[in-house]
Amino acid sequence: MQDLLWLVPGLPLLGFLVLSLAGGRLSRPAMAAVGTGSVGASAMVATLVALGFHEPFRQVLWEWMRVGEFAPTIGFRLDALSLVMILVITWVGFLIHAYSCAFMAGDAGYRRFFAIMNLFVAAMLTLVLADNLLFLYLGWEGVGLCSYLLIGFWYQDPANGRAARKAFIVTRVGDTAFAIGLFFLIAQVGTLDIEEAMTRAGSISAATAAALLLGGAVGKSAQIPLQVWLPDAMAGPTPVSALIHAATMVTAGVYLIARTQALFALAPVVQTMVAVIGAATLLLGGIGALAQRDIKRVLAYSTMSQIGLMFLALGLGAWPAAIFHFMTHAFFKALLFLAAGSVTLSLHHEHDIFRMGGLWKSLPISFATFLIGAASLSGMPFVTAGFFSKESILGSAWERGVGWWSVALVGVLLTSLYIFRVVFIVFFGEAKTSVAPRRDVLLTLPMVALAILALVGGWIPIPVGVFEPHVGVASVVSMAGIVIAWSLRAPLAFPGVDFDGLYERAFVRPFLRLANAVGRDPADAVSFGPAWAAATAHRLASATQTGSLRWYAAGIVFGGVVLLAVVLWW
Repeated sequence: MQDLLWLVPGLPLLGFLVLSLAGGRLSRPAMAAVGTGSVGASAMVATLVALGFHEPFRQVLWEWMRVGEFAPTIGFRLDALSLVMILVITWVGFLIHAYSCAFMAGDAGYRRFFAIMNLFVAAMLTLVLADNLLFLYLGWEGVGLCSYLLIGFWYQDPANGRAARKAFIVTRVGDTAFAIGLFFLIAQVGTLDIEEAMTRAGSISAATAAALLLGGAVGKSAQIPLQVWLPDAMAGPTPVSALIHAATMVTAGVYLIARTQALFALAPVVQTMVAVIGAATLLLGGIGALAQRDIKRVLAYSTMSQIGLMFLALGLGAWPAAIFHFMTHAFFKALLFLAAGSVTLSLHHEHDIFRMGGLWKSLPISFATFLIGAASLSGMPFVTAGFFSKESILGSAWERGVGWWSVALVGVLLTSLYIFRVVFIVFFGEAKTSVAPRRDVLLTLPMVALAILALVGGWIPIPVGVFEPHVGVASVVSMAGIVIAWSLRAPLAFPGVDFDGLYERAFVRPFLRLANAVGRDPADAVSFGPAWAAATAHRLASATQTGSLRWYAAGIVFGGVVLLAVVLWW
């Protein structure tokens, strides 16, 4: 079965090609079948591969290029880490695609949506299966491109275009650091093969290489100081948000650090920096979520915070616990986004939580599934998947020091506060907006399936570590946060740190001033001169096209006389 590994990314890529090249001749149901079916088939192949998995496996399709001794391949590597990743990406991606069939039913860009979503899944699968860092970087940039296209999917609204550009530009900062890191590794170890490079890492300046890779991970996973793009990424359709936050782009940085953990282990200063960045983002994201009115932005800040918790675990060396939380987070965060999408659809695309209320009776399925997702996110003991993964991280933090454990504990409290505050505001109290429930099986079934996973996912055995369930202080803090959330139902405002304003003053405005100054450079006249001459000649020549036959005839006669005179004179 392992020989079928190439089909895992290949099938969604095939779906993208079919929808891009021949999709215009397909009906909408056929487009949905191709888009969703290709990801579903990929999930089935991934499951078959998982059932036959016994030891790490490498599949090389062909040699990509050869430059001297440098010869990267188009090849895939399956081990415990990549196995967990592909199962989560394909199955959660399939459920999101199925949900999208109903959510995007009336949209004019139906075919374009599924084509890009298929490419997104294919790029992420390439990223996690790549056997070398150059091939991984191809998938890395692929998810960046797809996020830009999907965040700005409704590009008719200029605000959506700005959000897409912001995400693209900010993540490019991290991607540049990652690219420089790849050049550094080539120069130092002579290869980008992941296994071989990690083996040779002891002979190089590991701190430099790890710091550069960390720069890429921080940008992709929206961690401080490159977190500013993620809240604005809510401009895209809700299924896009679910896919980005649960199974694809923002988890790429977590995967990169886990994949190269041998390199980070050789650079303890950089590894500690991973923990510091994660802890700061955990707290900042939690506080930011408390101040939001848009239900999707609450979940965006939640993702930022939970990825921060994963970074904290990675920085403490507990990368199996981080991957365990990645898996459970994919279940409950996808569930929360899909349930939130169901709510906004029923409220005529209303996103303000303070214009909602009393929805538990009119939207019982959305209420039940959102409640399950919130309980799992907050780590409700024993009955949710989030409990197991959070306790595993907190246990690791306790072993590394009470300071790290205390920060993680505050993050747990903030998480319970902000998510159950949303539950109480949206589903209880007085109704403020008319409700038109959407009863569509393709909206309901994916939410129910994810709700089941959000409950039992903590019991799924994964091959990256063994976790013993236990009740700790975190569970008590989580429950206390739920109780406190009932009293915090009024709008809250925090001054916070204006990162957007800071970056505007520190980078954007100086860059624009420099661009304007360079644009007035006299030296540009050398290149602008021929362009000006061509434009002037065009205007003069176009003036002769009057449409008058008499002028055309006179012109022909005049030209003939001039030509004859020249010939006779010569």
